[in-house]
Amino acid sequence: MTAPSSPHIPSDHDDPNRQPVDDFLALARQALADGTVVTLVLAGYRGEGDLKRVQARAVVLKDAPMLSLLYRHATKDITKNFPVDEGLQTLRTLLGSEFRNAQLTTRTQDIQLAFSKKGKATVRVGKAAQAGGGSADAGSAGDGASAATTGHNREKHRYLDLGRPFLVELGVTDRDHKLVPAMSRKWKQINKFIEVFAAALSASPLGSAATPIRVADFGSGKGYLTFAIHDYLQGVLARPTQVTGVELRQELVDLCNGAIERLGLQGLTFDAGDVRSYAPQPLDVMIALHACDIATDYAIHMGIRAGASVIMCSPCCHKEVRPQLLSPHPLRPILQHGVHLGQEAEMLTDGIRALLLDAAGYDTQVFEFISLEHTNKNKMILAVKRATPKAPEPVLAQIDEIKRFYGIKAQCLETLLKADALV
Repeated sequence: MTAPSSPHIPSDHDDPNRQPVDDFLALARQALADGTVVTLVLAGYRGEGDLKRVQARAVVLKDAPMLSLLYRHATKDITKNFPVDEGLQTLRTLLGSEFRNAQLTTRTQDIQLAFSKKGKATVRVGKAAQAGGGSADAGSAGDGASAATTGHNREKHRYLDLGRPFLVELGVTDRDHKLVPAMSRKWKQINKFIEVFAAALSASPLGSAATPIRVADFGSGKGYLTFAIHDYLQGVLARPTQVTGVELRQELVDLCNGAIERLGLQGLTFDAGDVRSYAPQPLDVMIALHACDIATDYAIHMGIRAGASVIMCSPCCHKEVRPQLLSPHPLRPILQHGVHLGQEAEMLTDGIRALLLDAAGYDTQVFEFISLEHTNKNKMILAVKRATPKAPEPVLAQIDEIKRFYGIKAQCLETLLKADALV
């Protein structure tokens, strides 16, 4: 008689989704070890309660690497810190059981884990969008937690969500946390700005530290981006921070400080001042958007003097260099047109600024951003302090050669940096 076969006892190895989930978490583990993670988010919650998503980030606590999990609920955020292995195992238990999607964005890759309606898991790996990719729509490109779905059912998530109280106070959303139609462009700009900042923060010396972050936003205006970066650092990343908005117009300073008082926020303030005369304080992040002409040079100079690890500028009104420009052969026939000469002056001014930042110890990018409401200019200069210094002389020689070719006698940022022996 043939012996009856033993009953099959299901095990974790029988789970067809085990391999895709393990593959995704293996990539996450490697990116965490390499320090290349920009975002790691679980989305598409299908459990009970008001939990919306879980965001993970690497931190160092008492000199030990940890994985910090931020559980984002509709009305509150809860942070739990785990040893890295335990934190990844916690994510594994959530994937497929409570969350349908996960996204890992590194400096080079965009990795998505998705569960179909039938529960089948798949992993997709693609090239990450560049921090400054101007062709992407900021409403979706600024989404570190995009669901890995396709077509019209794609679920949109952002670094900041519409439920944040400051958005109501500033008129971006109504009392029901619905986007005010007239503010849709501003909402896209806020998310794109936070997307760029998040990538820069991750790449900077600040990304792996747990120390407080000091931010100054010069020309802060009505404070949309100033409130946003404060909310992202404190609310999303749970990082202690002190954010200061600096604005010339006292009425806007009073408006923003009134909003802070009503919201009961800590670590955020607005001062009346001008970047040209503002007393420099130690800074980690310096922001100056829509600084006109040489005000951008003063802002960059301020950031370098203050030791900022991240400098973000969106310049406009390039007036200083244009009157100095020669039209060297063979460019003379092209530069005889005023519009071309203006474009040339803009390119040269911002190109020299980027080179000077390089010489001052920063890795620098110049790319398209979303144009601000005050101007159709859409350029961003983003500088992240370099971990390893390099000799500035070759870069300074390039600047001298460019100036000689175009007949440029003076450039404000160069003058300021040389006066302080910063290049």
